Amino acid sequence: MGWANAEFETIDLGDQRLNQRAVLLAERLGQKPGASIPGACESWAETAAAYRFLHNAQVGWEEVLTAHARASQARMREHAVVLCLQDTTELDYNGRTMQGLGPLSYEAQRGMYLHPTYVVTPQREPLGVINAWSWARAFKAGDEPRGGLLESVRWVESYERIAEQADELAKTRQVCVGDRESDILALLVRAHELGYPADYLVRCQHNRVLPEGGKLWDRVMASAPLGHVRFELPAGRGRKARSVEQAVRVQRVAVPNKQGNPFEVTCLIASEVNPPAGAKPVVWRLLTNRAAPTLEAAVELIDWYRARWEIELFFLVLKEGCRVEQLQLADTERLQTALALYMVIAWRINRLMRLGRTLPDLPADLVFEPDEWRAAFILNKKPIPRQVPPLNTVLRLIAQRGGFLARKHDGEPGAKTIWLGLQEIAVFVEGARYARQLN
Repeated sequence: MGWANAEFETIDLGDQRLNQRAVLLAERLGQKPGASIPGACESWAETAAAYRFLHNAQVGWEEVLTAHARASQARMREHAVVLCLQDTTELDYNGRTMQGLGPLSYEAQRGMYLHPTYVVTPQREPLGVINAWSWARAFKAGDEPRGGLLESVRWVESYERIAEQADELAKTRQVCVGDRESDILALLVRAHELGYPADYLVRCQHNRVLPEGGKLWDRVMASAPLGHVRFELPAGRGRKARSVEQAVRVQRVAVPNKQGNPFEVTCLIASEVNPPAGAKPVVWRLLTNRAAPTLEAAVELIDWYRARWEIELFFLVLKEGCRVEQLQLADTERLQTALALYMVIAWRINRLMRLGRTLPDLPADLVFEPDEWRAAFILNKKPIPRQVPPLNTVLRLIAQRGGFLARKHDGEPGAKTIWLGLQEIAVFVEGARYARQLN
């Protein structure tokens, strides 16, 4: 079964046939990530078996995701530091007749929320999804406050899950990274209570009052900079790519919890120096339990926070590449099981892209079957090499089938051209294998 067989090696659904079905379905969906479930399956019988699998009471999304989480932990053990990126995204199923949906940002919208913990290395190599939560918000009853669980609880629960595996990953330091929504006092307090089995690094949105008086951000900005950091800010959200220089200031301060017992945190503020006219200055305010006494330590924290973009890319692949918002399923229980499979597929697509960039000479047969990498050469009208080619060579050929032009100045392919190319490869391999059966 290729990559899926290795990734779900430890899956245990209580029935070997269900285990095999999970592997086969992951393989099929991974070959054609943008196709519907019937479009990804090779026959009506296979499609019917896929829907039975998703509807089976023995199959839950946690059971499916647990096997991938174990494989992710094995990859995490190979690194001294890993970044556990958290975030929440909306899944919009407005207009679909699916039981169990709730309102989204607007009361008239219908859908669900997804909050995964997506692990990458400091060099941004994706290692996997180690936990996830999905839920539908409760509906409002007139002017009454919305009932149900507070969504902020998910950040704390996810940190606790990360902390629980600290003993199993004794030689790996986990860093829980989050955007402004993760600046929750309950998260900082819980990490302090547990003794920091995992570090946290969160974007600060609250200018807290300090026990001795004054505001947190004013205190930090009144200090002398440790130094400056320079980097290239990529284009996005209506802005052009440009060079950024920031002054870096760090202060170790005490913040109070609700019981009035202060504990120490590090606040880092990286503020842009001399931004271009008309451009919004790039300012990052970060909170962490880690000390950062030197510019080198502070820059490391900034680099780790910048890696948070990887979870946004993960969501992009999940929604646009795997098209999970187009799924036609009867209820949210089936949807959650399908989401567990698609999260693993989205991880794999991103991992292929990153490995192609960071380990370009890796043998292609470590991640592709022989039929797959040979198909990449055939479809691009290139001679098939006698030896296993490098991964980067194969990925660039696959991406060319997805629209990557591969010109000298084009750089390396992105996730979108890779997922589009994978679908063409899958169709070709399927046809070639069928032709061999006829012969």
